Amino acid sequence: MRIAFCLAFLVSCALAANIELDPLSDEFIEYINSQPTTWKAGRNFDHSMPRSEIRKKLGYIKRAPAPGARPTVHREDVEIPETFDARANWPECENVISTIVDQSSCGSCWAVSAASAMSDRRCIASKGSLVIPVSAEDVMSCCGLCGFGCGGGFVDAPWDYWGTNGIVTGGLYNSSVGCKPYSLQTCDHHVEGQYTPCSQLDYNTPECTRRCTNGNLEYRSELTRAQPKVSWLATVEDIQREIIQNGPVSAGFDVYSDFLTYKSGVYQRTAGTMEGGHAVRILGWGTEDGTPYWLIANSWNEDWGDKGLFKFLRGQNHLGIEEQVYGALPRL
Repeated sequence: MRIAFCLAFLVSCALAANIELDPLSDEFIEYINSQPTTWKAGRNFDHSMPRSEIRKKLGYIKRAPAPGARPTVHREDVEIPETFDARANWPECENVISTIVDQSSCGSCWAVSAASAMSDRRCIASKGSLVIPVSAEDVMSCCGLCGFGCGGGFVDAPWDYWGTNGIVTGGLYNSSVGCKPYSLQTCDHHVEGQYTPCSQLDYNTPECTRRCTNGNLEYRSELTRAQPKVSWLATVEDIQREIIQNGPVSAGFDVYSDFLTYKSGVYQRTAGTMEGGHAVRILGWGTEDGTPYWLIANSWNEDWGDKGLFKFLRGQNHLGIEEQVYGALPRL
């Protein structure tokens, strides 16, 4: 008991003195859980994982909206409920919306989060008839203006690309679903996982090809498209109204090292240093023990966090989560 108290005291002093602890250490996790915050930390990543491997997964590049861009403003008569979960609201699309993807050892979060939200929206708009996903690989490898493939990209650009160029269908890794399924191997970002460790994989951005890897399908016939207008949502209420009416959206935020340890509760930065930017998919919102949150799907497979999901402080633009939020309507 005395030893544990002394350890906690020393860790607390180290943090107070701005001495950086290893974010994958037990001491760092114990420190977070000793604080009066709204979430609990635990081990998601092996303590020996290099920081460089973690930063590979953080591929959101923040940039200002285009000059002259104006936020989308929704009608105020759209009622906003206290809680909302897209999976429950559209049961005919629950299997699509519930899918937790794996970006593998590649900074493609900007592409996979957008493609997942596009897949949700196609299903919702078609009342459950269009369930084949939009290909994250197609946008990641073929949209040169969207970013740098596995080297990171922008949250807004895939939505523009969807409207101007179209994106073909494509499911998860090792599936035969759609035109271009994701080609990068599902891997363990975590401790004691079931897959090949991500640290053993070293992926470059896949080559852009205008043909289906699924030989039974033709590229042009598998193109999906969006309507021309991209919605940039700049207020909490407009983000909520957009999700209520059209489905999940993609967003970016700044990642600090304590986020890597998230297990449950409503995340808000408690300790640690900046690691990079990450793009994710917002499914809904709610309140837990008086703290408002966004319900968000991550892209590090279901072994991370709360079965691949996390709750994030809502209403304070925490770490920029409410600055870069986008969506578009599918063209059916």
